[in-house]
Amino acid sequence: MIINLIIIAVALVFLNFTSNIVIKYATKVAAISKIGKTSIGFTLISLSTTLPELTVALSASFSAGAALSIGNAIGSNIFNILVVLGIGSIILGVKLYSSKKNTGLPVRSTNIIPKFVTSELSSIQFGLFIASVVPLTLLYVSTQASWLVGLILLIIFGVYLYRLSKVRITTTEVEAEITFKEKRRIKQYVLFTILGALGVVVSANFMVESTIAIATSLGVSQQVIGATIVALGTSLPELTIGVKSILRGHTNLALGNIIGAAFFNTTLILGVTLFVPSLLGSAVALNMGVYLNLIIFSIITNTFLWYFLSRNKITWKEGVVFIIIYALFIITTLDAGLIGINIPYLA
Repeated sequence: MIINLIIIAVALVFLNFTSNIVIKYATKVAAISKIGKTSIGFTLISLSTTLPELTVALSASFSAGAALSIGNAIGSNIFNILVVLGIGSIILGVKLYSSKKNTGLPVRSTNIIPKFVTSELSSIQFGLFIASVVPLTLLYVSTQASWLVGLILLIIFGVYLYRLSKVRITTTEVEAEITFKEKRRIKQYVLFTILGALGVVVSANFMVESTIAIATSLGVSQQVIGATIVALGTSLPELTIGVKSILRGHTNLALGNIIGAAFFNTTLILGVTLFVPSLLGSAVALNMGVYLNLIIFSIITNTFLWYFLSRNKITWKEGVVFIIIYALFIITTLDAGLIGINIPYLA
């Protein structure tokens, strides 16, 4: 257990270091390329941070484990929106009020919603639309048509990503952030952003594996481990980068990453899960009824976020609402009979 605790501590330090690298260089790439922070979060960072889900999807495709991949993809979307935005907005609110108490200066707005460029807002809205509609649609798809749905999702992913890469924003704010010397280093900054995101994923994986080992040694049931530690682990990259981005004033980056991850999960991840097995001669047998609770909360989550975005307001109060919804999701998902924790020194 001591070795696992040491691994967790080292992984936390590495997680902090690599997430700082991601935010630093992603903002530079956004400024130089004029793609915008939201789009960089939506594409470059999301693609890197959804690698755990993609790994699960590919593994499931070769081992008839589609159920795990589908549940993981939808569950990650719920976690990313409710927990990352919830915790980020609450921490920011507490930080600003603490600053007022210490300095006596007026508190600036605790609203984390930035001023979007039109093209960036459309990316957020389209990502939310896909994340809402696809899971609901899967309820009515037969096993025979699952490969076709998977193919359509992969096409949507490819086409929209291509269109997004062609969008450029031009504002005086963007121009002021960069120098000619930095413009020549864009390839280097892109590489550092990707390496940083991969570092976040790797350190998160070490944390999850060590935490699972500790939980297992304490007698925590596999069901609880799967529903909590594993679910948190696959979303830990988004949580780390998202919360830090919010606290540093790069909310565009955080929202782009969160909604981008949701878009990737519902197009690339589900697309791979549904289409690849058909290439191997074993179409996925869809029984989406077992995910009804996940789908319901996915729609609730996306609806609330859509509403808050339309009001252009997410403060600590909306953050509390997100956390309450996630608590309800956990309560309704975990059957009381699944919680079989047996800690020796408490028994």
